[in-house]
Amino acid sequence: MIGRLTGILLEKNPPQILLDVQGVAYEIDVPMSTFYNLPVLHEKVVLHTQLIVREDAHLLYGFGTSDERSAFRLLLKISGVGPKLALSVLSGLSLNDLAEAVANREAGRLVKIPGVGKKTAERLLLELQGKFAASGAGAASGMAASSAGSDIVNALQALGYNEKEADWAAKQLAKEVGVSDGIRQALKLLSRA
Repeated sequence: MIGRLTGILLEKNPPQILLDVQGVAYEIDVPMSTFYNLPVLHEKVVLHTQLIVREDAHLLYGFGTSDERSAFRLLLKISGVGPKLALSVLSGLSLNDLAEAVANREAGRLVKIPGVGKKTAERLLLELQGKFAASGAGAASGMAASSAGSDIVNALQALGYNEKEADWAAKQLAKEVGVSDGIRQALKLLSRA
């Protein structure tokens, strides 16, 4: 796998760049957050990369920081999110803004990103809730942990449990439990009750 590239920036055609690494030119797709921080042409660039292998292509994605690459990898693990959508999310929101949107469950901020509809935004919020905070990618991680209890209650109510049942199950959980683990544990508790 190609994890990092250091080379000379030859071309910039958003969202793609051409990077010359000792005579081999790599076409790399980058989020706009990385693109805006690139130097002028013919300057040295260091990018953290992610190689995606498909039947018809090998695609290389580059990021200015390892935190951006980590967030990209987290996004790829979500069902229905491919590299293009993950790149679009990282282009539409900074890591701190994304962490804040996840912590505050602000689907409206995600829906403004091209390619993200209401259902996708809700899935992103649910899937990233525990994982994104645990990755330490944003300053909002503390807020995510403090709102986990209410998120678990909301998720249980969305699954058909009444407020009393959802509150009871959430109170049985450890304080530091993540949202996705908390929902699983709460469902187990409710199935036994």
